[in-house]
Parts: sequence; C-alpha cells; structure tokens
Amino acid sequence: MDYYPEEVFLKADGFDSAIIGVDEVSMRLIYSERLCLEELIVRDGMSMEEAIEYFDFNVRGSYVGEKTPIWCVDTIMG
Repeated sequence: MDYYPEEVFLKADGFDSAIIGVDEVSMRLIYSERLCLEELIVRDGMSMEEAIEYFDFNVRGSYVGEKTPIWCVDTIMG
C-alpha cells in the first residue's frame, strides 16, 4: 500500500497482518485466507471450525462495492 499513497483502499477490519498484495488492475487489496483464519484463532480464541464459519459468513461473504478485497484461497482443507 505504501507504493500507492494516492489510492484509497477498502480494508477488512482487524486483518491488516493478512494483506499479501495489491491487484494493480482493480486497485484492490489481496488478503490471505490462511492468515485471516490464523488471526481469528489466535486473537479471538476461535476453533478452526468457528474461524472458518465466521470468516465465510462475516468477512469473505461481505460485498462492499467494487473495491471489495480479494481473498487468496491459500488454505488446505481436509
């Protein structure tokens, strides 16, 4: 984000540590799903199942316009 000081980005509250890049075409932030889940588990004390359910419904499932962040699916579900 430091490379784009004039750009306004939409951020997912509480997940700054999970930002892994910027899509330069749409100028949207890219977040790691794995790091978001880790944040929910460590910071909020959720189990993996709780974190996945919360993330799917409250974070990834939220559309907030054309600047909605991009979610990089870098998790291993088994």
